Amino acid sequence: MICGLVIIPTYNEIENIESILRAVFSLSKPFHVLVVDDNSPDKTADKVKDLQNEFQENLFIEQRLKKAGLGTAYVHGFKWALERNYEFIFEMDADFSHNPQDLERLYEACHSGGADLAIGSRYVTGVNVVNWPLSRVLLSYFASVYVRMITGMKIMDATAGFICYSRKVLESINLDKIKFIGYAFQIEMKYRAFSKNLNIKEVPVIFTDRTKGQSKMSSSIIKEAIFGVLTLRIKKMFNNL
Repeated sequence: MICGLVIIPTYNEIENIESILRAVFSLSKPFHVLVVDDNSPDKTADKVKDLQNEFQENLFIEQRLKKAGLGTAYVHGFKWALERNYEFIFEMDADFSHNPQDLERLYEACHSGGADLAIGSRYVTGVNVVNWPLSRVLLSYFASVYVRMITGMKIMDATAGFICYSRKVLESINLDKIKFIGYAFQIEMKYRAFSKNLNIKEVPVIFTDRTKGQSKMSSSIIKEAIFGVLTLRIKKMFNNL
């Protein structure tokens, strides 16, 4: 039985994509993977297509015409998954900052543990981050503190991007209303689930910064998160979320 679909958005991840896919497919539990590639100039999509010859039944790719943001890539993947019979849908980065072995723990949290949404959390048992500069750790940690203050969510890692959703969660959210693309997208998805009183569980993981390729973090993504949280809270107050 397939445990679910792992969605991996890519833009210039040629250095990581083969290794991350092989790591997922080597797990003791079987997963399918959907790569959503934003027309990477480094030919990431071509590498995925080559690997499809080896993993014909487990590996899929959707190519978009241009770089359009993490949030829209995931929404594209969510809709693709909902059109098929996947019960659990995962978010995961391509760069090994998320340990593929933790997919099984997130799956168990939803499949056996009763969670509707399981978060691979860096902060639920302290600060479990490797190879990040202190400034980045503080930015990420206090972003979650800020989110808790504004929204009332009790989630310790609100910006986490390592997630297992049950199908129920994605069916309950109007994906066409998702507005944000970076950190704010991750917050928005959790807040929409929280607002529907769905069962959210944090699973402790160790986050390791990428060693290959370039980070997609930018000042515009940080600004979106800061002001996006306020926007979400105001919409919720006026029952317009």
